[in-house]
Order: sequence, then structure tokens, then C-alpha cells
Amino acid sequence: MSAPKNRAGHQARISVRNLQRSVRVDVAALTSFAQRALLSCAALPAPQSLPAAELAVILVSDRRISSLHRQFMNVSGPTDVITFQHGEIFISVPTARRHARRFGNPLIRELQLYVVHGLLHLRGFQDERPADARRMQALQEKILQRLAVAS
Repeated sequence: MSAPKNRAGHQARISVRNLQRSVRVDVAALTSFAQRALLSCAALPAPQSLPAAELAVILVSDRRISSLHRQFMNVSGPTDVITFQHGEIFISVPTARRHARRFGNPLIRELQLYVVHGLLHLRGFQDERPADARRMQALQEKILQRLAVAS
């Protein structure tokens, strides 16, 4: 696969920053996954190109994501992932841990799901309508399975 490009035609890169300290995360493994996921998501026929050359996955606390959730979506409480169209994907690690336990997944798998979910949003996929949500979920699972086999 060739390097993904953003809207301006520049090569896109992705980084992972861990700004929370309550849950241990293997940032190197998640960064490696995010780079492979970026290639997979960029290769999809999608509604839009990547918005920026520098994409960022930012791991945060429930408190921080609750603040973003309230400020930008007018919704109280934490959520799992919030994607901003200028290239930032905020993930609540404590929420990811709760969801991982609930669904019987390892934490890293849950975080990988949110990375792919955010990247799909950056490519213009939406999940507000049920049909769109089903399509996005199918794409997520396909990408996760493909990347699991490639590891």
C-alpha cells in the first residue's frame, strides 16, 4: 500500500499520545496498529480524503472526554471516542476499559476499534442513521480482522 495522502495531497502520518495515567496502555503497540489502520482506512473508497497531514490519537481520562463531550456535543458524561475533523481522535481509556470488560475484549482490541472508528469518521463515514452505523460497523470489523491477520 502506498502512503496515505490528505486533502492537500501531502503524506498523512498518525501519532498516539497518552495524556491519562489511570490505565496502563502499550502506546508503542497502539501506535504501530494506528499506522497500519491509517493505511487500510486511506485505501477505502470514501466520501472524503483525510483532513490533515498530521493525525493524532489522544488517550484521555473520563474527566477530559466528558468535558469535550459537553463542550462540543452538548452531552453530559463520558463517551468512548470523539473525532474532530481537523485530525484528532480523542479516546477515553477508562471508558474503553469498561467496554472491553463488558464485551469480553482485551483493552488493546477496544482501543484499536476506536482508532479505526475515528479514522473512518475522518474519511467521511457517518454513523448517525442506523444504515450508516451498520455499514461503518461492518467496515470496522473487516479492517480489524484484516489487521489482526497481518500482525
